[in-house]
Amino acid sequence: MVNVKTSSGSDALTDTKEISKDKPLLEIRGVSKKFGDFTAVNNVDLDIYQGELFCLLGGSGCGKTTLLRMLAGFEKPSSGQILIDGQDMSEVPPYKRPTNMMFQNYALFPHMTVEKNIAFGLEQDGLAKTEILDKVDSILKLVELQEYKKRRPQQLSGGQRQRVALARALVKEPKLLLLDEPLAALDKKLREQTQFELMNIQEKVGVTFVVVTHDQEEAMTLSTRIAVMDKGRFIQTGTPTEIYEYPNDRFVADFIGSANILDGKVVSNIDGMVEVSTYLGKFSLTSNSNISKGSNLYVGLRPEKISISRTSSKSTNITGYIDDIGYFGNTSRYKVRLDNDQIIDVTAQNQKRPKDEKDRLTYEDKVQLSWDNSSAMLLLK
Repeated sequence: MVNVKTSSGSDALTDTKEISKDKPLLEIRGVSKKFGDFTAVNNVDLDIYQGELFCLLGGSGCGKTTLLRMLAGFEKPSSGQILIDGQDMSEVPPYKRPTNMMFQNYALFPHMTVEKNIAFGLEQDGLAKTEILDKVDSILKLVELQEYKKRRPQQLSGGQRQRVALARALVKEPKLLLLDEPLAALDKKLREQTQFELMNIQEKVGVTFVVVTHDQEEAMTLSTRIAVMDKGRFIQTGTPTEIYEYPNDRFVADFIGSANILDGKVVSNIDGMVEVSTYLGKFSLTSNSNISKGSNLYVGLRPEKISISRTSSKSTNITGYIDDIGYFGNTSRYKVRLDNDQIIDVTAQNQKRPKDEKDRLTYEDKVQLSWDNSSAMLLLK
């Protein structure tokens, strides 16, 4: 039997820095955007607070970039209202908004040096030359590019160009910085390194970031909170821990990370304790929802929450045979075929270097699977 809490019981989780929630910096109220008969953003509401690093996460075509462009003023909502620091942005053009945007391709001027790229917006605003020099020098130190200030973009690495684009966006001191897939052009290793650099810079300057990404790991690493989008709507909003450990439906559970999704039928619901029958047996899960007996729903079990071994133990839940293996160095992913021909995904850390092949689980091995009683997730739809 498995006893878990749903997302309604997860509000005590904290995995990010404290954010003041006295008053939202950004308020999105009933915002929709239509292109002809197609609804790209569908009546969304959201509050984002000063100092947050907020991620809009979703697949291609979910509406996240359209929403970001509306925040920047490049698109006008079909309906609804966007307020920044209490001011309605409906009639405010992009160049007068307290925002700046960092584009996916960085949009650096190839004929200008690093310092000239960064200074460009300040020069357009008519700031004094000495003030511009001071601001550029300060932001170059922040992004650690002082020694590259005389170089042109083509003389820089991808990570350095990314920092130039970030410096150019931050030097104007916006209240809200909008970032459209800011790390997409970087290779995997550099992207992982730059994620932490971006977080450190954001914390130092204190500017509120709104980041659009389709990369689940990136969103989980960067953000104080995440809004998962699909078909123009927010499916769930919360901290990375809330989104991952307490998804509110099947889509979120499957989109964020990986999950074994089990078809279930409610056997009973007594005082908030829901007993669900699945092909892995019965699960007992807590829920505040009014779920009636006989209802169909899903139970989620993440691959890394399942233990796998050749030897049996008192906690063994089920037996199967290894059908396929994916070796990733630090982890291995096993597809385990059960007696009922169902396949269960299991992820295991490779904590020890094997002495020989006998130390490693391999194809057709008989294995025992087990999981902790708090690992299952109740997914209502």
